[in-house]
Amino acid sequence: MDKLLLLGDEAIAQGAMDAGISGIYAYPGTPSTEIMEYVMHHGKKAGHSIRSGWSTNEKTAMEAALGMSYSGKRAMVCMKHVGLNVAADPFINSAITGVNGGLIVVAADDPSMHSSQNEQDSRFFGKFAMIPVLEPGNQQEAYDMTHYGFDFSERSGFPVLLRIPTRLAHSRSAVVKKPVREQNVMKLPTDPRQFILLPVNARRRYKILLQKQDLFQEEAERSPFNRYEEGEDHSLGIVACGVAYNYLAENYPDHRVPFPVVRIGQYPLPHQYLQKLYDECDEILVLEDGYAVVEEILKGFFPSGKPIMGRLDGKMERDGELNPLKVATALGIKLPATRTVPDIVRPRPPKLCKGCPHIFTYNALNEALAELSRGRVFSDIGCYTLGALEPFDAINTCVDMGASITMAKGAADAGLVPAIAVIGDSTFTHSGMTGLLDAVNDRSPITVFILDNATVAMTGGQQSSATGKIEDICRALGVEEEHIRVVNPSPKYHRDNLDIFHEEIVYQGVSVVIPRRECIQTATRRIRHEKRQQAGESIKTV
Repeated sequence: MDKLLLLGDEAIAQGAMDAGISGIYAYPGTPSTEIMEYVMHHGKKAGHSIRSGWSTNEKTAMEAALGMSYSGKRAMVCMKHVGLNVAADPFINSAITGVNGGLIVVAADDPSMHSSQNEQDSRFFGKFAMIPVLEPGNQQEAYDMTHYGFDFSERSGFPVLLRIPTRLAHSRSAVVKKPVREQNVMKLPTDPRQFILLPVNARRRYKILLQKQDLFQEEAERSPFNRYEEGEDHSLGIVACGVAYNYLAENYPDHRVPFPVVRIGQYPLPHQYLQKLYDECDEILVLEDGYAVVEEILKGFFPSGKPIMGRLDGKMERDGELNPLKVATALGIKLPATRTVPDIVRPRPPKLCKGCPHIFTYNALNEALAELSRGRVFSDIGCYTLGALEPFDAINTCVDMGASITMAKGAADAGLVPAIAVIGDSTFTHSGMTGLLDAVNDRSPITVFILDNATVAMTGGQQSSATGKIEDICRALGVEEEHIRVVNPSPKYHRDNLDIFHEEIVYQGVSVVIPRRECIQTATRRIRHEKRQQAGESIKTV
């Protein structure tokens, strides 16, 4: 058997390739980024003709994947949990249109907010859309569920949501591969009106979705990813969702849990197993990494009688990532004495890389704003968000992708003038362009700093959709030519940059300043690669 050592993300990617996908679409976002990167790096090597590449944002990725599904091909779209907010419109409506070729939507959740603004649980989105949800507990299940998910998507005619948390996405385990399946041939939907969501047809499609709920339930009841494990001690029954089962098993020798356990890997929830657990046990403990999704549902299933414990009743903390110690505490297992953490592994705040161009932009911006009252710099999501920390203390907000420009506009509307927006090049094309158009239309007195380092730096240096296009986009949106200023954020240009910043900040209209210099990390890798190429050519010449 072919066995690979894979991250959870990589297991999903390998499973998709082996299941015969024709395209994968995504916008980089931790902890989902490695899925696309794995396909981009390994797809061609394995002889697959798979369309792979970064989209401008999650909405465009979702729509492109739906278009490939419309054409009868299998497609996958990947994003982090907050990216599903951006893709929500086509995602929710894809449950109404249904699919033609198999379609899996991967949402990588981030409990404890390791690199995110919130802890939202994508299982709620699956329940909201009323489509099947898969939640692997290990890398092998991540691989197997991807295979199964495509088959079930085509068999049912609807998309499938696959939810994976950070800890599983970024840990490795051995995965046994399945035989590679050929890609689908192109075929259009048999119902030519399937994807036309005019109200008269949308109502018909919605009824079909409702009728499919029984099929989804039946599939969950017999799913190999849902199972009942017997236990000798019936004083407690445990519901363990996805990776939570691993944290449970780690607390017992040989992973032999003494209590009956219902393992959940596919939703909707399997009623038969849960009823059996409730009937046989005195109390129920729900273990899930994320929100209290299942606990809340079970309290509705069994509204009175036996205790159902979890995050809602205080048995475990409402926030934060689940782990073996939290499970042990909930089970009343005595914990070992706490060890002192060596200083070398203590958490350290992130900081901008030495030589990062954003450092020099913030130094100049702080100096330019020194005589004004504080609290007027609206930032966005990217490396430059670290400008909130010392020694810069340069920004005042970070809410969601693109919010810097529209929040600056709203603040200016309220009378906070001048108002400053700081946004990265990739984030600008992701979600900032429409906000800039609003500002132009209202002639808002804001200055937009588009920090162009020619890459999606925060997630590893992926290609930016904005590279080589920013000035043209700003002109097309109506920003006046003389108020589109490009500067080099380097110490030797500090005085010149400071003068330009002053000029544009006092302008009573929309101005755009573009500090442009390549990310120090991608520049280092590029130069190293170029030197290797030159060395190779020299050897060939000799």
